[in-house]
Amino acid sequence: MIEVKIPTVGESITEVTVSQWTKQSGDYVEMDEVICELESDKATFELNAEAAGILTIKVEEGETIEIGTVVCTIDETASAGASSAAPVAKTESAPAAVSTPSSGGKTGETLEMKVPTVGESITEVTIGTWMKQDGDVVELDEPIAEIESDKATFELAAEARGVLKIVAQEGDTIEIGALICKIEVMDGAPAPAAASAAPAAATEPASGGSGYAAGHPSPAASKILAEKGIAAGELTGSGVGGRITKEDAQAAQKSAPKAAAAPAKEAAPAVPAFGGGREQTRKKLTPLRKTVAKRLVSVKNETAMLTTFNEVDMKPVMDLRKKYKDAFKDKYEVGLGFMSFFIKAACQALQEWPAVNAQIDGNEIVYNDFCDVSIAVSAPKGLVVPVIRNAESLSFNQVESEVVRLAKKARDNKLSIDEMQGGTFTVTNGGIFGSMLSTPIINAPQSAILGMHNIVERPVAINGQVEIRPIMYLALSYDHRIIDGRESVSFLVRIKELLEDPARLMLGI
Repeated sequence: MIEVKIPTVGESITEVTVSQWTKQSGDYVEMDEVICELESDKATFELNAEAAGILTIKVEEGETIEIGTVVCTIDETASAGASSAAPVAKTESAPAAVSTPSSGGKTGETLEMKVPTVGESITEVTIGTWMKQDGDVVELDEPIAEIESDKATFELAAEARGVLKIVAQEGDTIEIGALICKIEVMDGAPAPAAASAAPAAATEPASGGSGYAAGHPSPAASKILAEKGIAAGELTGSGVGGRITKEDAQAAQKSAPKAAAAPAKEAAPAVPAFGGGREQTRKKLTPLRKTVAKRLVSVKNETAMLTTFNEVDMKPVMDLRKKYKDAFKDKYEVGLGFMSFFIKAACQALQEWPAVNAQIDGNEIVYNDFCDVSIAVSAPKGLVVPVIRNAESLSFNQVESEVVRLAKKARDNKLSIDEMQGGTFTVTNGGIFGSMLSTPIINAPQSAILGMHNIVERPVAINGQVEIRPIMYLALSYDHRIIDGRESVSFLVRIKELLEDPARLMLGI
């Protein structure tokens, strides 16, 4: 029996969250097969089976555990055929339950579901999305809600089969152990007659309104009715047990628009009408966004951050790129972009001004003789900064290939921990979104970040003559505790020189 433990995934990471099991307990797994997805506060990564055998899961999805904790075991002595016993048992027992069903609509005891413990350091969670509506019939172990903590999102499964009664609404933040919903337990499996009777209930108000939920609106329907001033008692619900659904409320809204609009005309003289809507929507910060905000504020408070600016004439780079981009792509099968020019220029400048490539560690300054350049990428879950290792030793086509590879993995949420940590300097390109000028925030524990911006044609003086040139503003934000003004300005000037005369960049002079 092999115990699979959470591996070390980074010096600063002490715990991870079990995001999703790709295999179930009792399944036969092959060696190195992906069995689980784990999340840290930096990235998502996969856990592989350390041997072939039968899997036994020890930690459920959504739980946050420390590095080194046993997450599952694998029985090496079991054969592949051993795992087939469980599915056979299920298929043999299923017909028995269907052949002698109970009424399917019988309501038994009420089960209270509470927020489970998802990690020692987590004291509260936020209700993200309800996958089921109030009054819906849910099955045992069926996902009914998504719950968010400040570290991960996990699913809440129904603890019994029955009718769902929602207590905590979407967006509510509640403590661990708090009541989140109730389930009116229903015995047996759903009978086929119950499904066929549902349309009849919708067409016959008398039978539809005689259930346990008759006359009670769902949360969505309740909100619509409250906005339009319509009483729930005036409607007949078409939902389960006579529940007033969202569609019922919308239909009622359409039948009485004039009655709702009449009071507004009387109140109109007090406020000028401009013909536009004045609605507001409020959404709570997600736990992930709260964490990002906390870190950004921490950098602002704990570093002596300063920003210096310069401008660069991009015509030489653009001319060179225009001349060779087709041949470059034909040979290397990757496009020639601006990022490779800026990263190569930054690497040369970093080696000439090592303080910009350094960082503070306690009472010491750590100087790096290599350039691990982080690149800011806009991903679905937010801004991430994967790292190009030893960028100073890469050619232009290798840099471009790495940029494409890392950007694609970031947008697919497939970046590993190793690809996210250890950068010594960051380059961010706000120009792709149209930014003209900005003051980027340092990516701690690094000491500097280079901000690129959009390219705009501007009149500039060239040899005493006014010419229109494509100009880009550059910004360097740096930690003034270890980088002086002379070093920061000289660093940015050096990048300007290399970009305005690309031959120097190619020759390293």
